[in-house]
Amino acid sequence: QVRLVESGGGLVQAGGSLSLSCVASGSIFRMSTMGWYRQAPGKARELVAQISNDGTTNYGDSVKGRFTISRDNTKSTVYLQMNSLKPEDTGDYYCNLSWAQSYWGPGTQVTVSS
Repeated sequence: QVRLVESGGGLVQAGGSLSLSCVASGSIFRMSTMGWYRQAPGKARELVAQISNDGTTNYGDSVKGRFTISRDNTKSTVYLQMNSLKPEDTGDYYCNLSWAQSYWGPGTQVTVSS
């Protein structure tokens, strides 16, 4: 059984920074691809960033150069450092673990005010 719990969301002004964390239970974290997705009101869920089990990263075009994804396999935790935040970054951010099947956390809200 895999359980994901996100933390670190909140309210920030445009230009500010936030750091999200996601802790995974279970024993498959180090073998898994981890990702952050977001969903803005009225929009589809979209990929923000992804990191594979070998550390290869992939970013959505809108966050490249501003966000950084990283992982700590010893803590079964994936991080998302978000800098130079924009109002359009507002949304619910979800952690995803992918290995054989896909697991989702409940999400954490990020609001960027202009």
